[in-house]
Amino acid sequence: MALRVKTVWFKKEGERPAEEVATVLASTLWRLGDKAVDNLSKANFDIVTPERGFKIIGELVCFLTHYIDRLAFERMDDAKREELVSAVGVRLAEIMEQNILDLTGGKRDPDYDYQDGFIELLNRRNVDYSEFEFPQDKASFQALRFLSLMIREGMQQSDQTWIQDQLMDIEVPEMMGMVKKNMDGFYPVRSEE
Repeated sequence: MALRVKTVWFKKEGERPAEEVATVLASTLWRLGDKAVDNLSKANFDIVTPERGFKIIGELVCFLTHYIDRLAFERMDDAKREELVSAVGVRLAEIMEQNILDLTGGKRDPDYDYQDGFIELLNRRNVDYSEFEFPQDKASFQALRFLSLMIREGMQQSDQTWIQDQLMDIEVPEMMGMVKKNMDGFYPVRSEE
């Protein structure tokens, strides 16, 4: 069953606050990442542990958050873009922590802060992805390859060869299309006059 995202938004006076938009975008990114893990499991990739599943989701949503930043670049000024991307990151960190706590029955790791760890990964990946091109709202081969290599590292050796093809050719392009539709709903591209 295909994942649906809301792409039509009822008009309301003024612009929606960044936190409101970020909540919707972060939820969409999380659902897309979670669905990708399900798809990989159904394609006989050995996810095995919840830690591996969260690592895959984490890498995917970091990539997609960077993609939101790229899409926002031409749609809003730098201050609004930074506010939006930061709010998406904070909300994703909250979602990550909540999902881990749900899985562990509320048990926390006393030596690791889940939200801080995710934000640290997100910041690191934003720097990494800033080195790659995203021509015409698409990711370059090099950006997709980098993402797939980051996920590949955590996979069992038997899956390492094939995971890159599955991600680069199938999962990530579909996810990017959904994110773009979501962004177009909130922030339509202004036509040149």
